Amino acid sequence: MLMGAVAALFLMPRQAAAVDLTMYYPVAVGGPVTKIIDDMVGRFEKENADIKVTAVYAGNYTDTMTKAMTAMKGGQPPQLSVLLSTDVFTLIDENAIVPLDGLVADKAWFKDYYPAFMANGQIDGKTWSIPFQRSTIVLYWNKDAFKEAGLDPDKAPASWDEMVAMGKKLVKKDAGGNVVRWGVEIPTTGYAYWMLQALAIENGQKLMNDAGNEVYLTAPKTVAALDYWVDLSRKDAVMPTGTVDWATLRTDFLEGKTAMMWHTTGNLTAVKDSAKFNFGVAILPAKEQRGSPTGGGSFYVFKGASPEQQKAAVKFIQWMTTPERAAEWSIKTGYVAVSPAAYKTPAMEKYAKDFPAATVARDQLDHAVPELSVHENGRIYKFVNDAVQSAVTGAQKPQEALAAAQAQADRVLKAYK
Repeated sequence: MLMGAVAALFLMPRQAAAVDLTMYYPVAVGGPVTKIIDDMVGRFEKENADIKVTAVYAGNYTDTMTKAMTAMKGGQPPQLSVLLSTDVFTLIDENAIVPLDGLVADKAWFKDYYPAFMANGQIDGKTWSIPFQRSTIVLYWNKDAFKEAGLDPDKAPASWDEMVAMGKKLVKKDAGGNVVRWGVEIPTTGYAYWMLQALAIENGQKLMNDAGNEVYLTAPKTVAALDYWVDLSRKDAVMPTGTVDWATLRTDFLEGKTAMMWHTTGNLTAVKDSAKFNFGVAILPAKEQRGSPTGGGSFYVFKGASPEQQKAAVKFIQWMTTPERAAEWSIKTGYVAVSPAAYKTPAMEKYAKDFPAATVARDQLDHAVPELSVHENGRIYKFVNDAVQSAVTGAQKPQEALAAAQAQADRVLKAYK
């Protein structure tokens, strides 16, 4: 009897070992993002007992890219990561990622997402990433401050000139002549290249070519865009001079230190949950045209992952970006839900009806362009960010600062022509 039981035990099918995945992801907005990610990962694992996902918060986008590349070069790459959609050229150049085309049977899946969000990740006929925490830049305005200044609280500036005119009425000073509320703030740290690209496209100027080996920093309309940005503080006096910090700008807005701010829609839910005043959200104002670059992070699958891990990674990505989960992610954070189908879910339809600001960034996709993406992105971003800093602090004229950045970028990108 005992021998038979032992034999039967050995004949029973063994439970397959779980496929382990490590995912790095960044946080660049307010709110409990790590808790939201952990909750979603936990639910995925309950539905997929054969896959274990270790989600590692790795800092901001730059930190996350650095950690992912360091781990790869150290022989222990993550199997998937959420990285900037614009990191694609660098990741391809480093032979770090695999195209997703060969990992899915039905490539029609790629058409589920907004084309504006897929644009950065589709290179030379291959799909290298899937959008996740995606965004556009939007204008937030304090309706109570507008009303106090004698402006229509329900009307945001539609043009650059209107933003200056409104900004002048919104600046508030104390009895000693010190500014206690600025008209507008556009962040000059963190993602200054992103803000410059928005201003440039609104002025009718692209910042890069599709091949990722040219930038147009000294084009007259790019220079004019930076001139306008600098003039907001130094000529029009509607924005503080010097640095406007990305990380603290949301707090400035919530504390009433600025009546308008340009920031990612990824901060929408954090603003909604914390604002003690009525606020609005609008697409960015125009010079020649409306426009904003897309932004944010996408999922990448790493080449060092085993075939089983790559397959499991795709399953996880598909689960995280289903219409229902994309809607949930958008509602909880403010990021744009990445597919049209997400906006047709009952949860999103109800949320958008009660809070129309939730659809502004999505609607701006009609005017959106792919975010600045070139080879050696990190270095090019630094050149542009440094140029913006130099200009807004008064160290250099905008044209001089951009000429220096252009020369640096040309030297780096020459190798990719």
